[in-house]
Amino acid sequence: MDRAADYSKGAAYVGGQYVPTGQAAVPITDWGFLRSDATYDVVTVWEGAFFRLDAHLERFFASCQRFRLNPGLDAQGVTEVLAQCVRLSGLRASYVEMICTRGQPPWGSRDPRQAVNQFMAFAVPYVWIANADQRERGLRVKVSSVQRIPPSSVDPTAKNYHWNDLTMGLLEALDADFDTVLLTDALGNVVEGPGFNVFAIQGGVLTTPREGVLEGITRRTAIEIAQAAGHSVRLAPLPREALLNADEAFLTSSGGGLLPVTQVDGQPIGDGAPGAITRRMIDTYWAWHRDPRYSLPVQY
Repeated sequence: MDRAADYSKGAAYVGGQYVPTGQAAVPITDWGFLRSDATYDVVTVWEGAFFRLDAHLERFFASCQRFRLNPGLDAQGVTEVLAQCVRLSGLRASYVEMICTRGQPPWGSRDPRQAVNQFMAFAVPYVWIANADQRERGLRVKVSSVQRIPPSSVDPTAKNYHWNDLTMGLLEALDADFDTVLLTDALGNVVEGPGFNVFAIQGGVLTTPREGVLEGITRRTAIEIAQAAGHSVRLAPLPREALLNADEAFLTSSGGGLLPVTQVDGQPIGDGAPGAITRRMIDTYWAWHRDPRYSLPVQY
């Protein structure tokens, strides 16, 4: 590790070494690159503290187990690497990613069991998936004609890089001048978008899809916030029509928390402005970042 290096744009851990993110690289023959054969998780740092790191670590190791990957570190070891990446960068608001790739088996082998798995990580400035104007007015979302990969093919509860369906749907939405996209399952139910879950609110009751989705940590936090405020939460199929007829809607992501949705397929949701329940939940979400039950300060 070169302490004199410039880590101001972020710090990475690759091959057992800390380097500036601009110098971090994955071998071209790593199956993580060649086949998207990897898992990952993203935790954020806000005001100098990790938010719900324990939950992200739990999911990361569950994803590793699901895909038969071994990061070679336990939870404490991963925590130390992530903290050092943040510490080197000096960032007080950061987007921190942990990754385990398949690596490469002996040349010519197609047996994934022979590969040497690789762990890597990085910390960069905090990432918002919606800009300030979008967060204020609410997102304009398109329900895509692209179907989400079925859970029987790729388990969505294990975080993965199989994003071609999400990317094609997003391109479709952006080309049509929407802000982002939601994909549906084979039955036409809305499931999730590129990096986020979705909630609809009708009569004070929140509905979010139960199946075919990543069980997001921000999704979990939104459920807990709603229940703490006395709202009922349903984990159930969410047909497109139910989303269109909702009083309010929002997305959840580590890249911005709770993000209001005010238009779907050109139709306003509710009165076309971020709703009162959504706004209160957003305030609570950021307040919870200062709650010691959920935060772990970084020792800079």
